[in-house]
Amino acid sequence: MSEMSERANMTGAHALAAALHRHGVRDVFGQSIPSALFLAAPHHGIRQIGYRTENAGAAMADAYARISGRVAVVAAQNGPAATLLVPGLAEALKASIPVVAIVQDVHRNFTDRNAFQELDHLALFAGVAKWVRRVAVAERIDDYVDMAFAAAASGRPGPAVLLVPLDLLDERPDFEAAAPRRSASLGTYPLDRTLADPARIAEAADLIAGARRPLVIAGGGVHSSGAYPELAALQTLGLPVATTVMGKGAVAETDPLSVGVVGYFMAPRARSSHLRTLVTEADVVLLVGNRTNQNGTDSWSLYPAGARFIHLDVDGGEVGRNYEALRLVGDAKLTLAALAEALRQRDLSELEGRRAALADVIVRAREAQVGDMARLVDMEAAPIRPERIMAEIDAATTPETVVVADASYASIWVANFLTARRAGQRFLTPRGIAGLGWGLPFALGAKAARPDAPVICVTGDGGFGHVWSELETARRMRLPVIVVVLNNQILGYQKHAELSLFGDFTDVCDFEAVDHAAIARACGCVGTRVERPEDLAPALRDALAGGDVSVIDVITDQRAYPPITSFEGKDALAYSRR
Repeated sequence: MSEMSERANMTGAHALAAALHRHGVRDVFGQSIPSALFLAAPHHGIRQIGYRTENAGAAMADAYARISGRVAVVAAQNGPAATLLVPGLAEALKASIPVVAIVQDVHRNFTDRNAFQELDHLALFAGVAKWVRRVAVAERIDDYVDMAFAAAASGRPGPAVLLVPLDLLDERPDFEAAAPRRSASLGTYPLDRTLADPARIAEAADLIAGARRPLVIAGGGVHSSGAYPELAALQTLGLPVATTVMGKGAVAETDPLSVGVVGYFMAPRARSSHLRTLVTEADVVLLVGNRTNQNGTDSWSLYPAGARFIHLDVDGGEVGRNYEALRLVGDAKLTLAALAEALRQRDLSELEGRRAALADVIVRAREAQVGDMARLVDMEAAPIRPERIMAEIDAATTPETVVVADASYASIWVANFLTARRAGQRFLTPRGIAGLGWGLPFALGAKAARPDAPVICVTGDGGFGHVWSELETARRMRLPVIVVVLNNQILGYQKHAELSLFGDFTDVCDFEAVDHAAIARACGCVGTRVERPEDLAPALRDALAGGDVSVIDVITDQRAYPPITSFEGKDALAYSRR
């Protein structure tokens, strides 16, 4: 059959599936609808990953994009199903993650007649997507798919939403014989790499070379750009590098000049607790792919007021948002490479001369933190301390392990107490809007993107309660992840924040006891309950070796809280165990 004959026999659903395949899409997260698309998808080499709820499906797509470096695709029905995509797309928008959402809309003849589950989807998604359009005619499916992928992957990445009327998927497009067939593949990101102004790069190099206490603070944009070698090159030249939570893994934390994660949890016990002055006393700060948001800056109190800032970001709107800065607007990989080359052409003798002393400061700070831990935390306690849980996970991970955290405390425990052993190791945290319940679906999306990598999810019982149902998804879709549930029977951050602020807490902070291991077994997964610290390492070993979906339900001390600076000295947090 000729290409033209093949196109003539295509339905809109097949045209849509073919367009997705052209952009490198091999997995689409979706439930049953758009049914026509999912029936056509296997004919074009596309697998459907069937979530249980749309909010979880959007989170799966987000994590898939973060790990794969490709634009992820999630699909949903119109109406209530579409509304459940909103939280996940909001996270992707704020975190700059490219996701294309394909939403079935009502029959074109039924528009604005109160059709079943009809909703103004253009208005619905306007606040959580870079681009929202409805395909009007089947002949333009290719055009609109290309626009959606270009919008998602270009500039600052983010979500794009394509609305596809139900009847259009069954229609046979009337392609003109002379019409060219599109061949572009736009499914990877960054789609277009741009270099910052060379004159400003030279100015930045002068500032850094002349600085006495320069510091780099790298954010999630380094991961999106894949700028690991380029950032490491700056370390090699003698620049210390800290990261935000989303930037964790941008450099190896084992490097002598790695500061670790900095932000609003640098109180005693934090790995970077004794390195705060490296941030507060810096005279030149290079921000890379860093939104300078509230948590990353400890409510804008951490970064030094008197420093000169250099801000590199692909989004010019972020540059200088909170700290007036020398503007480097462009791709991190290209611009850091140019900056390193410019630095090599300058006298870096002072920078090199400070390297040994700086490395010694970092080593001594690490040793002091180890001393703090021995003094402040009983690692043999039961209920189990989260620090002990993190220590066991850290010992079980390799540079290939993907660690996923839910929002709230889980993200902070992971950021603080696990080690990035190589540049590019991934620690996924929902820090765009930090929604609770993202942990398990993030893990499933990561596993779908990288099936050969071990994936460990750390979540609290509050977050896990949002998404228990996706354990069945994990089993059905053969996505063997390990879920470690910190079971303390409270909404930890909520309870401790209320105690810190008000000296009391609301009733909903406490839960009744739940056996999450039993829930896992009821879903056909492996469930293990751990109550003693010495039992955790064997449970992790068994889960990693077993190759099944595993839930390790760890009974955790509810009074344990991460080293959040605003919690220090709050007597109300030293309450008696109930």
